[in-house]
Amino acid sequence: MDVKYDFGPEDENRIVYVRKVAVKDLPADVQAQAGGLESLYGVYRADGEQLALVPNRALAFVLARQNDLAPVTVH
Repeated sequence: MDVKYDFGPEDENRIVYVRKVAVKDLPADVQAQAGGLESLYGVYRADGEQLALVPNRALAFVLARQNDLAPVTVH
């Protein structure tokens, strides 16, 4: 979770998707970094590539917007 991510070059599709992720469904090394949380929020490209995992929805939106991305919620 403390890994820097290069969001890549500018492209036409700046939409990213934010969704809740159960910590129990993540790899063991990520679970160990979750600090006892039961869920995290993932930020994903349209092709499904995970860009980030953060502790809450608000932070996911802030992170996306700080990187000139347009976040939308996925259920």
